Amino acid sequence: MAEALKVKNEESQGSGRAPERETPEWLKRIGEYPRRFRQFLHEVRVEMRQVTWPTRDDVRATTLVVIVTVFFFGFFLFVVDLGVSQVVEKVLKAFRR
Repeated sequence: MAEALKVKNEESQGSGRAPERETPEWLKRIGEYPRRFRQFLHEVRVEMRQVTWPTRDDVRATTLVVIVTVFFFGFFLFVVDLGVSQVVEKVLKAFRR
């Protein structure tokens, strides 16, 4: 009880110290960024350990499939473009006459 009375008296008379001011909310949020960034990096590291990476043979096989597919569609679109351009030229010649 005596301590509570002493604290109350110090508050009413002033303890000689400047009253503590509360830190603004925006400053607290800025101060949390380094902690949050470290937490993010930790979580990334944990997730990356759980990743099943492809073997060298898997990468070679899928790369080969991609290259063959690109060449196939490149050739296919080249042939389609030639055919469409021939048809357009014949149509334009027909209307010129």
